[in-house]
Amino acid sequence: MISSPTLFRYISRSFMFNVLMISCVLVGLVFVINSVELLRRAAAHPDIGFTLVIQMSLLSLPQFVERILPFAVLFGSIYTCWRLNKTHELVVIRSSGLSAWQFLFPMMAAALLFGLCVTTMMNPISAVLSAKYEQLEDTHLKAKQSTVSVLRTGIWLRQPVEKGYALIHAAGFDQQEWKLSEVIVFFFDNDDNFTKRIDSPLAFLREGHWELREAVLNDRSGVTRHDTELLKTELTASKIEESFSSPETISFWSLPEYIRIMEETGFPATRLHIRFHSLMAQPFFFVAMVLLAATFSLRPPRFGGAGALLALGVAIGFFVFFMDSMLGAFGLSQKIPAYLAAWTPAIVSLLLGTTALLHLEDG
Repeated sequence: MISSPTLFRYISRSFMFNVLMISCVLVGLVFVINSVELLRRAAAHPDIGFTLVIQMSLLSLPQFVERILPFAVLFGSIYTCWRLNKTHELVVIRSSGLSAWQFLFPMMAAALLFGLCVTTMMNPISAVLSAKYEQLEDTHLKAKQSTVSVLRTGIWLRQPVEKGYALIHAAGFDQQEWKLSEVIVFFFDNDDNFTKRIDSPLAFLREGHWELREAVLNDRSGVTRHDTELLKTELTASKIEESFSSPETISFWSLPEYIRIMEETGFPATRLHIRFHSLMAQPFFFVAMVLLAATFSLRPPRFGGAGALLALGVAIGFFVFFMDSMLGAFGLSQKIPAYLAAWTPAIVSLLLGTTALLHLEDG
């Protein structure tokens, strides 16, 4: 740890300035690319104007920012260490008796604090904007008519029916048999007027229809009972799973409650578990990026080969992100536990950076 508060502030301020500047550049590139892609998709929809496309691009931006921030921390760390070397400030710092761990401490502390702020403050804002973006995307680009929501009161599904739509509520769900329990189906016309209701203790999702057992139909003509009532549907098991709110639209603070509700109703919550653990591991992942960057950018310029080391550092950084994606896929397929898929990239990166710095610093 640095005993001089002035030096601590100088290094941490330089590091955060570089990280934010690189973030702005990357965000600008992402905004342009995303806007072009949305314009391409909107070309087939004459009702979507340029203003709506820009609005959607801005709403989706925070979600992309969360993904590129580790890159910004990596590149910001590399540039900060390279600049300290280039201006010989690092030589002066080392000559005062400070070890690599001591002058890297301000950068690691800043990265940890930055990660905590991103997880606890930026993520909730990003979740709200991402939810709004997905709503606009479903309405204007995907023309999505079927939706699924999981609440404390149970599961709600919406699907189109002839001359209107139906709201299906169920208290429980069995994914193995795709079975709903304690089902109530409310029917509405296109003007949102209630038309009829069906109650059923069990409903099974079959190909092209819902099979409602021991159904009780209540409409304007009275109450009738049927052993089996069929309700046509375009929903499939895969469509229902895809209709759930994506983890990016749920804030860090709401994830534990949402996970509990999903598990109580019988739906898998693997994606949410991975997302929650990934957000908790994010601050340590940022610290790991600092250590990896320092490993490949602290070589004195007089030794040469600094460019090759920097390129190697960037390559290892991309390998870490590839590993993160690969482990995430293994976690989603339930081949490894969710917490292992989320924490392994941060832990492995921390160990790699620490080992390399110990070798370089202490031989």
